[in-house]
Amino acid sequence: MTLKSTIAKNSGKMTSYLLTKFTNGGSSLPGKIALSIDKNLLRNLAKNYDVIVITGTNGKTLTTTLTTNALSKKYKNIITNRSGSNMKQGIVGAFLNAPRTTKDAIAILEVDEGSLKNVVRELQPKLFVHTNIFSDQLDRYGTTDKIYDLLTDAAREVPEATIIANGDLPLFNSQDLPNPKNFFGFDTDIESSDQSKEDIKCPKCGHTLNYHHFTYANLGDYYCQSCGFKRPELDYKVTGVQELNVTHSTFKLDNDLFTLHNAGVYNIYNALAAYSVGRFFDVSPADIKDAFLANERVFGRQEVIAYDKKIILNVVKNPVGVDQVLNLVKLEKEPFTLVALLNNRPADGIDLKWLDDTQFESLTDLNIEKVITGGIAVDTMTDRLVTAGFDKNNIDAAGDLASVIEAIEHAPTTQIHMLATYTAMLEIRKALIDKGHIK
Repeated sequence: MTLKSTIAKNSGKMTSYLLTKFTNGGSSLPGKIALSIDKNLLRNLAKNYDVIVITGTNGKTLTTTLTTNALSKKYKNIITNRSGSNMKQGIVGAFLNAPRTTKDAIAILEVDEGSLKNVVRELQPKLFVHTNIFSDQLDRYGTTDKIYDLLTDAAREVPEATIIANGDLPLFNSQDLPNPKNFFGFDTDIESSDQSKEDIKCPKCGHTLNYHHFTYANLGDYYCQSCGFKRPELDYKVTGVQELNVTHSTFKLDNDLFTLHNAGVYNIYNALAAYSVGRFFDVSPADIKDAFLANERVFGRQEVIAYDKKIILNVVKNPVGVDQVLNLVKLEKEPFTLVALLNNRPADGIDLKWLDDTQFESLTDLNIEKVITGGIAVDTMTDRLVTAGFDKNNIDAAGDLASVIEAIEHAPTTQIHMLATYTAMLEIRKALIDKGHIK
Protein backbone atom coordinates (compact mmCIF):
# COMPACT_ATOMS: atom_id res chain seq x y z
CA MET A 1 0.00 0.00 0.00
CA THR A 2 1.35 3.45 -0.93
CA LEU A 3 2.06 6.15 1.64
CA LYS A 4 -0.92 8.13 0.35
CA SER A 5 -3.19 5.09 0.76
CA THR A 6 -1.90 4.47 4.27
CA ILE A 7 -2.56 8.07 5.29
CA ALA A 8 -6.03 7.92 3.73
CA LYS A 9 -6.90 4.65 5.48
CA ASN A 10 -5.69 5.88 8.88
CA SER A 11 -7.61 9.15 8.48
CA GLY A 12 -10.77 7.24 7.69
CA LYS A 13 -10.24 4.88 10.63
CA MET A 14 -9.75 7.80 13.01
CA THR A 15 -12.93 9.44 11.74
CA SER A 16 -14.82 6.20 12.25
CA TYR A 17 -13.46 5.90 15.80
CA LEU A 18 -14.46 9.44 16.71
CA LEU A 19 -17.94 9.05 15.25
CA THR A 20 -18.47 5.83 17.17
CA LYS A 21 -17.16 7.30 20.42
CA PHE A 22 -18.92 10.67 20.41
CA THR A 23 -22.01 10.19 18.22
CA ASN A 24 -24.34 7.42 17.10
CA GLY A 25 -21.80 6.56 14.43
CA GLY A 26 -21.76 7.21 10.71
CA SER A 27 -21.26 4.87 7.79
CA SER A 28 -20.26 7.18 4.93
CA LEU A 29 -18.18 10.05 6.35
CA PRO A 30 -15.02 7.97 7.07
CA GLY A 31 -15.03 6.75 3.48
CA LYS A 32 -15.57 10.26 2.15
CA ILE A 33 -12.58 11.58 4.07
CA ALA A 34 -10.37 8.66 3.05
CA LEU A 35 -11.28 9.06 -0.63
CA SER A 36 -10.61 12.80 -0.50
CA ILE A 37 -6.99 11.92 0.34
CA ASP A 38 -6.58 8.97 -2.06
CA LYS A 39 -9.17 8.53 -4.81
CA ASN A 40 -7.66 5.11 -5.68
CA LEU A 41 -7.83 3.77 -2.14
CA LEU A 42 -10.55 1.19 -2.79
CA ARG A 43 -8.40 -0.80 -5.21
CA ASN A 44 -5.66 -1.19 -2.59
CA LEU A 45 -8.10 -2.10 0.18
CA ALA A 46 -9.93 -4.74 -1.85
CA LYS A 47 -7.06 -6.48 -3.64
CA ASN A 48 -6.73 -9.41 -1.19
CA TYR A 49 -10.46 -10.16 -1.03
CA ASP A 50 -12.82 -12.36 -3.01
CA VAL A 51 -15.51 -9.75 -3.55
CA ILE A 52 -19.23 -10.53 -3.84
CA VAL A 53 -21.33 -7.65 -5.20
CA ILE A 54 -25.06 -7.74 -4.42
CA THR A 55 -27.12 -5.32 -6.47
CA GLY A 56 -30.62 -4.75 -7.82
CA THR A 57 -33.67 -2.70 -6.95
CA ASN A 58 -35.13 -4.41 -3.89
CA GLY A 59 -33.76 -6.78 -1.26
CA LYS A 60 -30.07 -5.88 -1.34
CA THR A 61 -29.69 -5.23 2.38
CA LEU A 62 -31.37 -8.40 3.63
CA THR A 63 -29.69 -10.52 0.94
CA THR A 64 -26.31 -9.09 2.01
CA THR A 65 -27.02 -9.86 5.67
CA LEU A 66 -28.23 -13.41 4.99
CA THR A 67 -25.29 -14.09 2.67
CA THR A 68 -22.84 -12.83 5.30
CA ASN A 69 -24.44 -15.04 7.95
CA ALA A 70 -24.30 -18.08 5.66
CA LEU A 71 -20.68 -17.65 4.53
CA SER A 72 -19.62 -16.96 8.12
CA LYS A 73 -20.35 -20.64 8.76
CA LYS A 74 -17.33 -21.50 6.59
CA TYR A 75 -15.13 -18.40 6.41
CA LYS A 76 -13.82 -16.42 9.37
CA ASN A 77 -12.41 -13.40 7.56
CA ILE A 78 -15.49 -11.64 6.17
CA ILE A 79 -16.28 -7.94 5.87
CA THR A 80 -19.52 -6.34 4.72
CA ASN A 81 -21.30 -3.00 4.53
CA ARG A 82 -24.18 -4.49 6.53
CA SER A 83 -25.52 -1.04 7.45
CA GLY A 84 -26.66 -0.56 3.87
CA SER A 85 -24.30 2.31 2.99
CA ASN A 86 -24.02 1.12 -0.57
CA MET A 87 -22.31 3.91 -2.50
CA LYS A 88 -18.55 4.20 -2.96
CA GLN A 89 -17.77 6.00 0.30
CA GLY A 90 -19.77 3.46 2.31
CA ILE A 91 -18.02 0.58 0.56
CA VAL A 92 -14.63 2.09 1.39
CA GLY A 93 -15.83 2.46 4.96
CA ALA A 94 -16.48 -1.29 5.17
CA PHE A 95 -12.79 -1.98 4.45
CA LEU A 96 -11.25 0.65 6.74
CA ASN A 97 -11.27 -1.34 9.96
CA ALA A 98 -10.75 -4.74 8.36
CA PRO A 99 -7.67 -6.69 9.49
CA ARG A 100 -4.80 -7.10 7.08
CA THR A 101 -5.21 -10.28 5.12
CA THR A 102 -3.58 -12.30 2.35
CA LYS A 103 -5.92 -15.26 1.87
CA ASP A 104 -9.39 -16.72 2.48
CA ALA A 105 -10.88 -13.25 2.87
CA ILE A 106 -14.31 -12.39 1.51
CA ALA A 107 -16.01 -9.02 1.10
CA ILE A 108 -19.81 -9.16 0.74
CA LEU A 109 -20.92 -5.77 -0.51
CA GLU A 110 -24.31 -4.29 -1.20
CA VAL A 111 -23.80 -1.87 -4.10
CA ASP A 112 -26.25 0.71 -5.37
CA GLU A 113 -27.04 0.18 -9.04
CA GLY A 114 -25.86 3.67 -9.96
CA SER A 115 -22.59 3.20 -8.07
CA LEU A 116 -21.50 0.02 -9.85
CA LYS A 117 -19.62 1.92 -12.53
CA ASN A 118 -17.66 3.78 -9.85
CA VAL A 119 -16.40 0.71 -8.01
CA VAL A 120 -16.40 -2.41 -10.17
CA ARG A 121 -12.96 -1.96 -11.74
CA GLU A 122 -11.40 -1.41 -8.33
CA LEU A 123 -13.27 -4.22 -6.61
CA GLN A 124 -12.73 -6.81 -9.37
CA PRO A 125 -15.54 -8.98 -7.97
CA LYS A 126 -15.58 -12.75 -8.14
CA LEU A 127 -19.36 -12.88 -8.03
CA PHE A 128 -22.29 -10.61 -8.89
CA VAL A 129 -25.72 -11.27 -7.37
CA HIS A 130 -28.63 -9.68 -9.27
CA THR A 131 -31.72 -9.64 -7.04
CA ASN A 132 -34.36 -7.99 -9.25
CA ILE A 133 -35.17 -4.83 -11.20
CA PHE A 134 -38.41 -2.94 -10.69
CA SER A 135 -39.45 0.63 -11.49
CA ASP A 136 -37.64 2.63 -8.82
CA GLN A 137 -36.62 6.29 -8.69
CA LEU A 138 -37.15 6.66 -12.42
CA ASP A 139 -36.34 10.36 -12.02
CA ARG A 140 -32.82 9.16 -11.20
CA TYR A 141 -32.37 6.03 -13.30
CA GLY A 142 -34.85 6.22 -16.17
CA THR A 143 -36.37 2.96 -17.41
CA THR A 144 -35.85 -0.52 -16.00
CA ASP A 145 -33.91 -1.32 -19.18
CA LYS A 146 -31.46 1.45 -18.33
CA ILE A 147 -31.10 0.09 -14.81
CA TYR A 148 -30.28 -3.33 -16.26
CA ASP A 149 -27.71 -1.71 -18.54
CA LEU A 150 -25.93 -0.45 -15.40
CA LEU A 151 -25.71 -4.05 -14.17
CA THR A 152 -24.59 -5.54 -17.48
CA ASP A 153 -22.04 -2.80 -18.18
CA ALA A 154 -20.48 -3.55 -14.79
CA ALA A 155 -20.47 -7.31 -15.44
CA ARG A 156 -18.71 -6.84 -18.77
CA GLU A 157 -15.91 -4.99 -16.96
CA VAL A 158 -15.13 -8.27 -15.13
CA PRO A 159 -16.00 -11.00 -17.67
CA GLU A 160 -14.54 -13.81 -15.54
CA ALA A 161 -16.88 -12.99 -12.63
CA THR A 162 -19.87 -15.29 -12.23
CA ILE A 163 -23.39 -13.82 -12.15
CA ILE A 164 -26.04 -15.38 -9.92
CA ALA A 165 -29.30 -13.85 -11.08
CA ASN A 166 -33.01 -14.09 -10.40
CA GLY A 167 -34.11 -16.40 -13.19
CA ASP A 168 -37.77 -15.50 -12.67
CA LEU A 169 -37.15 -11.98 -14.01
CA PRO A 170 -37.36 -11.90 -17.83
CA LEU A 171 -34.95 -8.97 -18.14
CA PHE A 172 -32.13 -10.95 -16.51
CA ASN A 173 -32.20 -13.47 -19.36
CA SER A 174 -32.46 -10.91 -22.15
CA GLN A 175 -28.78 -10.09 -22.86
CA ASP A 176 -25.86 -12.27 -23.83
CA LEU A 177 -22.95 -11.69 -21.48
CA PRO A 178 -19.42 -13.12 -21.42
CA ASN A 179 -19.79 -14.00 -17.73
CA PRO A 180 -20.66 -17.48 -16.40
CA LYS A 181 -24.27 -17.35 -15.16
CA ASN A 182 -26.33 -19.26 -12.60
CA PHE A 183 -30.01 -18.68 -11.95
CA PHE A 184 -32.34 -18.99 -8.97
CA GLY A 185 -36.14 -18.90 -8.85
CA PHE A 186 -39.44 -20.46 -7.80
CA ASP A 187 -40.09 -23.98 -9.08
CA THR A 188 -43.49 -24.04 -7.42
CA ASP A 189 -46.76 -22.14 -7.56
CA ILE A 190 -47.93 -19.99 -4.65
CA GLU A 191 -51.57 -20.78 -4.04
CA SER A 192 -51.96 -17.98 -1.50
CA SER A 193 -50.71 -15.31 -3.89
CA ASP A 194 -53.43 -12.76 -4.70
CA GLN A 195 -51.33 -10.66 -6.99
CA SER A 196 -52.84 -9.41 -10.23
CA LYS A 197 -50.47 -9.80 -13.17
CA GLU A 198 -50.36 -7.14 -15.85
CA ASP A 199 -49.46 -7.85 -19.46
CA ILE A 200 -45.67 -8.28 -19.46
CA LYS A 201 -43.82 -7.87 -22.74
CA CYS A 202 -41.17 -10.23 -24.02
CA PRO A 203 -37.81 -8.40 -23.95
CA LYS A 204 -36.82 -10.15 -27.18
CA CYS A 205 -39.82 -9.64 -29.48
CA GLY A 206 -42.26 -7.40 -27.61
CA HIS A 207 -45.18 -9.85 -27.51
CA THR A 208 -47.01 -10.59 -24.26
CA LEU A 209 -45.36 -13.21 -22.08
CA ASN A 210 -47.25 -16.20 -20.69
CA TYR A 211 -46.54 -17.85 -17.35
CA HIS A 212 -46.63 -21.46 -16.21
CA HIS A 213 -46.75 -20.00 -12.71
CA PHE A 214 -46.35 -16.53 -11.27
CA THR A 215 -45.18 -15.11 -7.94
CA TYR A 216 -45.52 -11.30 -8.06
CA ALA A 217 -44.82 -8.27 -10.28
CA ASN A 218 -43.24 -9.81 -13.43
CA LEU A 219 -41.58 -12.76 -11.67
CA GLY A 220 -42.30 -16.39 -12.47
CA ASP A 221 -41.87 -19.22 -14.95
CA TYR A 222 -42.38 -17.21 -18.12
CA TYR A 223 -42.39 -18.11 -21.81
CA CYS A 224 -43.12 -16.37 -25.10
CA GLN A 225 -45.38 -18.16 -27.57
CA SER A 226 -44.16 -15.87 -30.36
CA CYS A 227 -40.35 -16.21 -30.32
CA GLY A 228 -39.69 -19.08 -27.89
CA PHE A 229 -37.98 -16.93 -25.24
CA LYS A 230 -38.40 -18.61 -21.85
CA ARG A 231 -37.08 -18.81 -18.34
CA PRO A 232 -33.62 -20.39 -18.13
CA GLU A 233 -32.97 -23.62 -16.26
CA LEU A 234 -32.72 -22.92 -12.54
CA ASP A 235 -29.63 -23.89 -10.57
CA TYR A 236 -31.17 -23.09 -7.18
CA LYS A 237 -34.90 -23.40 -6.52
CA VAL A 238 -37.76 -22.76 -4.15
CA THR A 239 -39.53 -26.11 -4.37
CA GLY A 240 -42.34 -25.45 -1.90
CA VAL A 241 -43.88 -22.81 0.35
CA GLN A 242 -45.31 -24.28 3.56
CA GLU A 243 -46.29 -21.18 5.56
CA LEU A 244 -46.57 -17.44 5.05
CA ASN A 245 -47.02 -15.64 8.35
CA VAL A 246 -46.81 -12.01 9.47
CA THR A 247 -43.64 -12.84 11.43
CA HIS A 248 -41.92 -15.61 9.43
CA SER A 249 -42.00 -17.91 6.41
CA THR A 250 -41.34 -21.64 6.01
CA PHE A 251 -40.32 -22.95 2.60
CA LYS A 252 -38.23 -25.54 0.77
CA LEU A 253 -35.01 -24.75 -1.09
CA ASP A 254 -33.93 -27.62 -3.31
CA ASN A 255 -36.34 -29.76 -1.24
CA ASP A 256 -34.73 -28.89 2.14
CA LEU A 257 -37.03 -27.16 4.65
CA PHE A 258 -35.99 -23.65 5.83
CA THR A 259 -37.52 -21.09 8.18
CA LEU A 260 -36.80 -17.37 7.93
CA HIS A 261 -37.82 -14.86 10.57
CA ASN A 262 -38.56 -12.31 7.88
CA ALA A 263 -41.99 -12.63 6.35
CA GLY A 264 -43.24 -12.30 2.78
CA VAL A 265 -42.66 -13.95 -0.58
CA TYR A 266 -40.21 -11.19 -1.52
CA ASN A 267 -38.00 -12.19 1.40
CA ILE A 268 -38.06 -15.83 0.31
CA TYR A 269 -36.43 -14.56 -2.89
CA ASN A 270 -33.80 -12.79 -0.76
CA ALA A 271 -33.19 -15.98 1.20
CA LEU A 272 -32.92 -17.96 -2.04
CA ALA A 273 -30.33 -15.51 -3.38
CA ALA A 274 -28.27 -15.88 -0.20
CA TYR A 275 -28.69 -19.67 -0.30
CA SER A 276 -27.46 -19.66 -3.91
CA VAL A 277 -24.28 -17.81 -2.92
CA GLY A 278 -23.77 -20.15 0.02
CA ARG A 279 -24.03 -23.23 -2.19
CA PHE A 280 -21.75 -21.58 -4.79
CA PHE A 281 -19.12 -21.35 -2.03
CA ASP A 282 -19.87 -24.93 -0.86
CA VAL A 283 -21.56 -24.00 2.42
CA SER A 284 -23.78 -26.93 3.43
CA PRO A 285 -27.59 -26.57 3.42
CA ALA A 286 -27.59 -27.39 7.14
CA ASP A 287 -25.23 -24.50 7.90
CA ILE A 288 -27.27 -22.13 5.74
CA LYS A 289 -30.40 -23.27 7.57
CA ASP A 290 -28.78 -22.40 10.91
CA ALA A 291 -27.63 -19.04 9.54
CA PHE A 292 -31.18 -18.15 8.51
CA LEU A 293 -32.57 -19.08 11.92
CA ALA A 294 -29.99 -16.89 13.64
CA ASN A 295 -30.71 -13.89 11.46
CA GLU A 296 -31.69 -10.68 13.18
CA ARG A 297 -34.02 -8.36 11.33
CA VAL A 298 -32.23 -5.57 9.49
CA PHE A 299 -33.20 -2.09 10.63
CA GLY A 300 -36.18 -0.79 8.70
CA ARG A 301 -36.90 -4.22 7.19
CA GLN A 302 -39.65 -5.75 9.34
CA GLU A 303 -37.84 -4.27 12.31
CA VAL A 304 -39.81 -4.76 15.53
CA ILE A 305 -39.69 -1.80 17.92
CA ALA A 306 -41.35 -2.75 21.19
CA TYR A 307 -42.14 -0.59 24.20
CA ASP A 308 -45.76 -0.13 25.30
CA LYS A 309 -46.50 -0.31 21.57
CA LYS A 310 -45.24 -2.90 19.10
CA ILE A 311 -44.17 -1.24 15.86
CA ILE A 312 -43.31 -3.30 12.81
CA LEU A 313 -41.34 -0.96 10.57
CA ASN A 314 -40.87 -1.52 6.84
CA VAL A 315 -39.00 0.74 4.44
CA VAL A 316 -40.72 1.13 1.05
CA LYS A 317 -39.56 2.90 -2.08
CA ASN A 318 -41.49 1.76 -5.15
CA PRO A 319 -44.88 0.25 -6.10
CA VAL A 320 -43.70 -3.37 -6.12
CA GLY A 321 -42.05 -2.99 -2.71
CA VAL A 322 -45.11 -1.27 -1.22
CA ASP A 323 -47.47 -3.92 -2.53
CA GLN A 324 -45.35 -6.74 -1.13
CA VAL A 325 -45.36 -5.08 2.28
CA LEU A 326 -49.12 -4.56 2.00
CA ASN A 327 -49.51 -8.28 1.33
CA LEU A 328 -47.54 -8.90 4.51
CA VAL A 329 -49.74 -6.47 6.48
CA LYS A 330 -52.80 -8.34 5.25
CA LEU A 331 -51.61 -11.39 7.18
CA GLU A 332 -52.13 -9.49 10.45
CA LYS A 333 -54.89 -11.08 12.54
CA GLU A 334 -55.07 -8.48 15.34
CA PRO A 335 -56.56 -4.96 15.17
CA PHE A 336 -53.81 -2.48 14.35
CA THR A 337 -52.89 1.12 13.59
CA LEU A 338 -51.44 1.93 10.16
CA VAL A 339 -48.68 4.56 9.97
CA ALA A 340 -47.56 5.79 6.54
CA LEU A 341 -44.59 8.20 6.30
CA LEU A 342 -43.74 9.75 2.94
CA ASN A 343 -40.66 11.83 2.11
CA ASN A 344 -39.53 12.89 -1.35
CA ARG A 345 -35.89 13.71 -0.81
CA PRO A 346 -33.49 12.56 -3.57
CA ALA A 347 -32.76 9.27 -1.76
CA ASP A 348 -36.50 8.51 -1.73
CA GLY A 349 -37.25 9.64 -5.26
CA ILE A 350 -38.50 13.18 -5.81
CA ASP A 351 -41.35 12.29 -8.18
CA LEU A 352 -44.23 10.84 -6.14
CA LYS A 353 -46.35 9.68 -9.08
CA TRP A 354 -45.30 6.10 -8.26
CA LEU A 355 -47.67 6.21 -5.29
CA ASP A 356 -50.61 6.04 -7.71
CA ASP A 357 -49.50 2.55 -8.77
CA THR A 358 -49.71 1.08 -5.26
CA GLN A 359 -52.57 -1.08 -3.95
CA PHE A 360 -53.56 0.58 -0.67
CA GLU A 361 -57.13 -0.24 -1.68
CA SER A 362 -56.40 -3.83 -0.64
CA LEU A 363 -56.19 -2.77 3.04
CA THR A 364 -59.55 -1.07 3.41
CA ASP A 365 -61.37 -4.20 4.61
CA LEU A 366 -58.84 -4.91 7.38
CA ASN A 367 -59.35 -4.19 11.08
CA ILE A 368 -57.45 -0.89 11.03
CA GLU A 369 -58.61 1.21 13.97
CA LYS A 370 -56.54 4.31 13.19
CA VAL A 371 -54.40 5.69 10.36
CA ILE A 372 -51.51 8.11 10.96
CA THR A 373 -49.67 9.88 8.14
CA GLY A 374 -46.52 11.96 8.27
CA GLY A 375 -43.36 13.07 6.52
CA ILE A 376 -42.49 15.89 4.15
CA ALA A 377 -45.20 14.82 1.70
CA VAL A 378 -47.85 14.10 4.34
CA ASP A 379 -50.63 15.68 2.27
CA THR A 380 -49.82 13.48 -0.74
CA MET A 381 -49.80 10.38 1.49
CA THR A 382 -53.10 11.34 3.10
CA ASP A 383 -54.76 12.06 -0.24
CA ARG A 384 -53.60 8.69 -1.60
CA LEU A 385 -55.17 6.84 1.33
CA VAL A 386 -58.41 8.78 0.99
CA THR A 387 -58.47 7.92 -2.72
CA ALA A 388 -57.92 4.27 -1.77
CA GLY A 389 -61.10 4.36 0.33
CA PHE A 390 -59.95 5.19 3.86
CA ASP A 391 -62.18 7.48 5.92
CA LYS A 392 -60.53 10.90 6.03
CA ASN A 393 -61.99 11.46 9.50
CA ASN A 394 -60.02 8.44 10.77
CA ILE A 395 -56.70 9.69 9.39
CA ASP A 396 -54.47 11.73 11.68
CA ALA A 397 -52.26 13.77 9.32
CA ALA A 398 -49.62 14.31 11.97
CA GLY A 399 -46.94 15.66 9.66
CA ASP A 400 -43.71 16.21 11.61
CA LEU A 401 -42.09 13.30 13.42
CA ALA A 402 -42.70 14.58 16.93
CA SER A 403 -46.41 14.72 16.12
CA VAL A 404 -46.25 11.26 14.54
CA ILE A 405 -44.71 9.76 17.68
CA GLU A 406 -47.28 11.51 19.86
CA ALA A 407 -50.07 10.16 17.66
CA ILE A 408 -48.61 6.64 17.94
CA GLU A 409 -48.48 6.97 21.74
CA HIS A 410 -52.21 7.78 21.72
CA ALA A 411 -53.10 5.13 19.13
CA PRO A 412 -56.00 2.85 20.14
CA THR A 413 -54.06 -0.35 19.41
CA THR A 414 -50.84 -1.87 20.68
CA GLN A 415 -50.00 -3.29 17.26
CA ILE A 416 -48.61 -0.71 14.80
CA HIS A 417 -47.67 -1.36 11.17
CA MET A 418 -45.45 1.44 9.88
CA LEU A 419 -44.47 2.01 6.25
CA ALA A 420 -41.84 4.66 5.57
CA THR A 421 -39.77 5.79 2.61
CA TYR A 422 -36.01 5.56 3.11
CA THR A 423 -35.20 8.95 4.62
CA ALA A 424 -38.44 8.92 6.62
CA MET A 425 -37.40 5.54 8.04
CA LEU A 426 -34.02 6.92 9.12
CA GLU A 427 -35.64 10.00 10.67
CA ILE A 428 -38.36 8.15 12.58
CA ARG A 429 -35.79 5.68 13.92
CA LYS A 430 -33.63 8.56 15.18
CA ALA A 431 -36.67 10.17 16.79
CA LEU A 432 -37.56 6.87 18.48
CA ILE A 433 -33.96 6.50 19.67
CA ASP A 434 -34.08 10.01 21.12
CA LYS A 435 -37.31 9.07 22.95
CA GLY A 436 -35.64 5.95 24.34
CA HIS A 437 -37.90 3.55 22.44
CA ILE A 438 -34.95 2.09 20.50
CA LYS A 439 -31.86 1.23 22.54
